[in-house]
Amino acid sequence: MPVLQDFSATTLSGAPQTLDEYAGQVVLVVNTASQCGYTPQYDGLEALWQEYRDQGLVVLGFPCNQFGGQEPGDAEDIGEFCRVNHGVTFPLFDKVEVNGPDAHPIFEWLATEARGAFGSRKIKWNFTKFLVGRDGRVITRFGSSTKPEKLTGAIEKALAA
Repeated sequence: MPVLQDFSATTLSGAPQTLDEYAGQVVLVVNTASQCGYTPQYDGLEALWQEYRDQGLVVLGFPCNQFGGQEPGDAEDIGEFCRVNHGVTFPLFDKVEVNGPDAHPIFEWLATEARGAFGSRKIKWNFTKFLVGRDGRVITRFGSSTKPEKLTGAIEKALAA
């Protein structure tokens, strides 16, 4: 049975990276976009990263343009937007697809392990969040409308496990 550390992704700077770097940490994986109604959640995600990173939390952002073309920029545009407008310092990866035949393997796995409403694997929109435990297994999924500050209880529980 796969765990998060079995996967790899391309960083926003274009470098391949294995996710085994995050072994033993609690990981919040989020599909993001710069022109979405939920884009202000970048601020809350950064706040979570700053508050809990020393306790073992890492936030991983995966830009996605599959929902309404809300992430049209290239890697440089995305990185600059996130830094300048939201002070993002947590790791960002290259743009991915989260649904369909070209979905990134990480999101295929996440969506299978933590299904959405009515058991659906489909990711409905940007800023869907997946919480992964220190053991690399998916704990739960949070929908786009769940604000990052509402995740503190689940994050603290995962950090304590």
